Amino acid sequence: MNMSITSYKKQLQQLQPLIALFLLCLIIAIFSDRFMTVTNLWNVMRQISVNICIAVGMTLVIISAGIDLSVGSVLAFAGAVTASFLSMGVELPFFGVYVGFTTLGAILMGITMGGVLGLVNGWVITYFKVQPFVATLAMLTIARGLTMLWTQGYPISSLGAPFAHLGTGWFLGVPIPVWIAAIVTVLAVFVMRKTRFGRYIYAIGGNERAARLSGIKVNQVKTLVYMLAGMLAAVGGILVTSRLDSAQPNAGMGYELDAIAAVVIGGTSLSGGRGLIMGTVLGAVIIGVLNNGLVLLGVSPFWQQVVKGMVILIAVIIDRSQHKEKK
Repeated sequence: MNMSITSYKKQLQQLQPLIALFLLCLIIAIFSDRFMTVTNLWNVMRQISVNICIAVGMTLVIISAGIDLSVGSVLAFAGAVTASFLSMGVELPFFGVYVGFTTLGAILMGITMGGVLGLVNGWVITYFKVQPFVATLAMLTIARGLTMLWTQGYPISSLGAPFAHLGTGWFLGVPIPVWIAAIVTVLAVFVMRKTRFGRYIYAIGGNERAARLSGIKVNQVKTLVYMLAGMLAAVGGILVTSRLDSAQPNAGMGYELDAIAAVVIGGTSLSGGRGLIMGTVLGAVIIGVLNNGLVLLGVSPFWQQVVKGMVILIAVIIDRSQHKEKK
């Protein structure tokens, strides 16, 4: 009897994000007739795609018992670097349109810079034993400063139709950003479920000392995790820059909070060692729907911040209470 009750509670906990999404959609649809329109839903999916890319990287970090507060600033810097390299080159077919060779090179440069900043985060955390919160908070400021220096405080605009197509175009009837988010998700699920690297991340988050004693190269794994988080933040930055056709110096502000919220709402434990990529995707959908619903309902931007903060707080409280029950 006790086993059946425990199993039932566990299943209910796993379904909590899905139930929350259903109720949220139902409430918004009741009060706004624009919510369920095809145009609005695709618009929501485009916006969610950016957060999914960032939140997937954040999931890896949090499962390893870390945190990354710098992803918003890394996003902005990667977008600025990509925009500045969009200048010349030959054209090659890509996603059904012609994309300049330099466009591909610029995208790779942006992702590389995101990876470099993430690598620095991991290096400082593992080799200098700096707390992830402090190290990534410092990188948040550094990357934002680098973005201002790179752009001189001005937007870099008019990046060309091929690059803009990446953020605004369609492929097989689906927005390209949604395809990119789907690819990122599938790859992350495969890595976490089917590879030794994924198992190492869970092991480190569960008990770093035991993982080290078992022969896992903890420093290397954690450094790679932060590098991947930086690269995925850069992918998000490229999508934002493409959609706006402009690299804004202040882009990405607050994105780290949305990413952390998506991870926590999706069931990943802030203590590390437990979490699922698909849970994070569901959490990102909830955050995206919430943002869209608050706008459609005409809620003040100031109250929107209050509501999102409360959602994060509730999710953390639920996570902590479930963690205590398991102990």
